[in-house]
Amino acid sequence: MDDHRNRADAAVQGPSAPVRSRRRTAAGRNDGDRRALVVAVTGAASGVGHALSAALADHPDVRRVVAVDDHRGSLTGVSWKVLDVREPALVQRLAGCDVVVHAVLPDVPGHGTQTRHGDRDLAQARLVDGTRTVLTAAAAAGVGRAVLVSSAMVYGASRDNPVPLDEAAPIRAAADGSALDGLLEIEELAARARSVHPGLSVTVLRPAVLAGPGVDSDFTRHFVAPRLLMVKDSRPHWQFCHVDDLVSALALAALGRVEGAVAVGSDGFLTQAEVEAIAGLRRIELPARMAYGTAERLHRLGVTAAPASQLAYTAEPWVVASTRLREAGWRPVHDNASALRSLMEENARNADLGIRHFGRDATLGAAGATVAVLGTAAVVRQLRRQRRGG
Repeated sequence: MDDHRNRADAAVQGPSAPVRSRRRTAAGRNDGDRRALVVAVTGAASGVGHALSAALADHPDVRRVVAVDDHRGSLTGVSWKVLDVREPALVQRLAGCDVVVHAVLPDVPGHGTQTRHGDRDLAQARLVDGTRTVLTAAAAAGVGRAVLVSSAMVYGASRDNPVPLDEAAPIRAAADGSALDGLLEIEELAARARSVHPGLSVTVLRPAVLAGPGVDSDFTRHFVAPRLLMVKDSRPHWQFCHVDDLVSALALAALGRVEGAVAVGSDGFLTQAEVEAIAGLRRIELPARMAYGTAERLHRLGVTAAPASQLAYTAEPWVVASTRLREAGWRPVHDNASALRSLMEENARNADLGIRHFGRDATLGAAGATVAVLGTAAVVRQLRRQRRGG
């Protein structure tokens, strides 16, 4: 936990910032500092919310952390408010807060376990409804700043994307019936809140592919497949964001050091060959028509919840530059290689715990399910040829 706190301090203060006293009064405020903030963090009982709450709890610019979740977590030194963030009573819980960080990650099934298709739809609806309530409650309670988590996926994956994309690049992704729809709704809610509630500053963090403890998404499941799918003539650019680096970026946003649309990712990117070497997996290369066609059929038949359009994010670039964060003094602790290694370690841990219980192909996402099905079909054809030959 001290690592998270030190990282947040370093990210916020930067190398040239003056040294601050870390002594506090009994009320938790820095001696003589009337500017210290009261920060509410949703999803504080676990994951990123827990880590962020811990990072802010002893920060010299934070007077008090209000930890919000539907159950009380283990973290001490914070003020717990136990309720579902979709409840109207949230406005009372945010009274007196300067900032609220909605630290709930999109496209991460609950508590690191895989969800069924219907459960995913429910989780997405809860995420959007929760975001809407948080923004409305924040405005009603007089909170000055709200921080949300979206994804760099909203920029869209395209062959003609510059590498890296500028944070101010337009949102080009299109709704496709996947978790991406929820991300686009979050972005719309943020834009609407800025115009409807001019007294509320809204910052949206857009991380690259998330990796690290507790992260279980369509992208992490891409690396559970027996081989990595590569669409022929595509140009994959793999960029990751470790959850530790997301936490330090959220701390900066909570303290108002960055605003607006903020991209978060490790520097640069990995090529397909570099990814294969680090992951210890070989590729299966398929023509675009076969890859997208198979993925679409699997989705239509309900074999996988992920639509074929998801393949673009494993085939074409959507690398981002964390310009605003860097200008604020932030530096990622993890590079893309170490983030990918962390992803593979988390996948191995999940496998050891037997987390993926059902519908294996459905858990792999569009790319992984395509590889699994086509690989099975190839084995069946080989066995048939052997039988006929025998």
